[in-house]
Amino acid sequence: MFDIQLNESGTRHLQVSEDNLRTIEKYALFRDLVDSTGYVTEDVLEKLKCNIRSIIAHSTENSKDLLDLCIDVIYHEKMKAFGLKNLILAFLEWEANRPSLPAEEA
Repeated sequence: MFDIQLNESGTRHLQVSEDNLRTIEKYALFRDLVDSTGYVTEDVLEKLKCNIRSIIAHSTENSKDLLDLCIDVIYHEKMKAFGLKNLILAFLEWEANRPSLPAEEA
């Protein structure tokens, strides 16, 4: 579990599960999300929401994991750009610290 801060004053926090992080990875939700400035703004959060809605709308397989991510994290009532920035940082930390999978033999 990762605890991310949702506002600058530190009064709002959100628990993000490893399943949520795996879903972000599975759908590559953060790939090309932030533009070249590197700033995470409310527009970036809206872009993420639109991307997720599009994935769900065009999905032919079960996307329960994506719906859970939306309900628990992305559409959380207190999620703003500051929280998304911290979610991205938590995802990068999780990705860097998890054990590598052994290479499959051909």
